[in-house]
Amino acid sequence: MAIHIYNSLTKKKEPFVPLEEGKVKMYVCGPTVYNYIHIGNARPPIVYDMVRRYLEYRGYEVTFISNFTDVDDKIIRAAHELGEDVFAVANRFIEAYHQDTCALGVRKADLHPRVTETIPEIITFIATLIEKGYAYEAGGDVYFRTRKFDGYGKLSSQSIEDLRSGARIEVDERKEDPLDFVLWKAAKEGEISWESPWGDGRPGWHIECSAMVKKYLGDTIDIHAGGQDLAFPHHENEIAQSEALTGKPMAHYWMHNGFININNEKMSKSLGNFVLANEIIRQHSAEVVRFFMLTAHYRSPINFSDELLEGAKSGLERLKTAVTSLEHRREESADFGEIGDWLERIEALKERFIMEMDDDFNSANGITVLFDLAKEANRYLREDKTSIKVLTAFLDQFQEFADVLGLTLHTDTELLDDEIEALIEQRNEARKQRNFALADQIRDQLKEQGIVLEDTAQGVRWKRG
Repeated sequence: MAIHIYNSLTKKKEPFVPLEEGKVKMYVCGPTVYNYIHIGNARPPIVYDMVRRYLEYRGYEVTFISNFTDVDDKIIRAAHELGEDVFAVANRFIEAYHQDTCALGVRKADLHPRVTETIPEIITFIATLIEKGYAYEAGGDVYFRTRKFDGYGKLSSQSIEDLRSGARIEVDERKEDPLDFVLWKAAKEGEISWESPWGDGRPGWHIECSAMVKKYLGDTIDIHAGGQDLAFPHHENEIAQSEALTGKPMAHYWMHNGFININNEKMSKSLGNFVLANEIIRQHSAEVVRFFMLTAHYRSPINFSDELLEGAKSGLERLKTAVTSLEHRREESADFGEIGDWLERIEALKERFIMEMDDDFNSANGITVLFDLAKEANRYLREDKTSIKVLTAFLDQFQEFADVLGLTLHTDTELLDDEIEALIEQRNEARKQRNFALADQIRDQLKEQGIVLEDTAQGVRWKRG
């Protein structure tokens, strides 16, 4: 069975056919780095890390790119309020992002390009759009002629007139049309800027991703992904810019994850219910947060509450208990047990897992299979005599599923000295960044491995307990 992906562009599930056999080009819109990420920001990295892992599990070579918007009105405002340089603010929160997402089991992208590293390509992109008649300069700003692109609105399934009547459009007499959006912003006094054919300025938000996709992945990619809130206008504008420039589809598959609610209310600043990811991690642990996120299908809205997270914690502990029991029995087993049909049962669960995950990366159903694997394992453990071969097959299958989902279920691995030193260094850096959630998690991880930390005048020392 082929993998099927729900394509936000066509509004239906489609069999996945990559541009190049065996390879996947995937781009995920990353954060604007002006603060620590909240729990809503944490969902896309977890979701698309899982997608990436599953594609690799199914044999694809995945090139995975996720950007950082490191220059923006919000970053400039934050830098002004903090009395710091824009680059210092961006660098601090990029590091914090990596710390939070690493704690959540998210692997770094193959490349995390920054807007400030892509300015020449952005300027060239805009200049070509002007040459083609899709953009125009006005008072140092450059705008995209939205109506000139025939396909505008195809991702959000709205006509130009619907968009115009329903949008809150900022009045700007320099625009030819109120729906035209900015590609280049003229510099304001005291703001960071770059030289361009239209005067000093900086890029608009939407052009950044179009330029980075083209630079690092080419004119057309396999999968473009991000949160549901980015579908319009960000992704709609990306499509317009990129396809106006190249005349080719920007991406064959568009994926969007659902929103997060807090205690059954939509998360919003006006309601004051924004919760930082590191706060949730501090209260419930990162692995529980990741596990909970994956117990819902990525396109579904997800509700966050302490009670639901505690339920996820209990479920994860049940899985870990099954794995621990298997490990202990394997150590004690004299290998007198019959194999019977247990290997076939395990293989059947593997096939079910693949079937569920092939259906638009349904991690919720995949986790159900993981619990069924635990039930089968517990049933086998009740037998008087067990086979090392069957116990090993169960443990290998747990590991296989856990790797796809980015979970850690095994407990019998011992950290090497250099791994301990690296974790201590990561903990020290987290504490400097005041990311105490990550620092506490690393301490707890080391404690579980029997590593005792001692704070001394010469720094942190460790020993095996």
